[in-house]
Amino acid sequence: MNKFKLFIDILIPVAIGGIVGFIINPYIDYNSLVQPPLSPPSIVFPIVWTILYVLMGISYYLLKNPSKKEKIIYFVQLGVNALWSLFFFIGKFYLFSFIWIILLDVLVIFMIGIFYQNSKISGYLQIPYLIWILFATYLNLGIYVLN
Repeated sequence: MNKFKLFIDILIPVAIGGIVGFIINPYIDYNSLVQPPLSPPSIVFPIVWTILYVLMGISYYLLKNPSKKEKIIYFVQLGVNALWSLFFFIGKFYLFSFIWIILLDVLVIFMIGIFYQNSKISGYLQIPYLIWILFATYLNLGIYVLN
């Protein structure tokens, strides 16, 4: 086990999430929006995202000699994920954000399949992420419709 590589692989998504969170924090007015049913309290989001970013990093670490395709899908979905937050919270482009998060859903489904071929555990570790972003897709649509 290469502990330094594991640390870096976890640090990358956690740092990206942290930087995006720092950037969008002044713009978050989530609680002032009309919420769809099942919306969790806002405190849940940073906790869940931190856990998911750690799982992403571990999943990437467990890939055996990641291929170019695995690297591309991983880093592209990280970028799409980060941009969604900017579109949703800063831009308040709720419909565009909904379309964008569907793109993220599709990318993560593909990523799970690609990772699974290399390492079953890597694929499985992405499933909580997929479940959460599918839930986020529902919340995004609800906010668009209700606001």
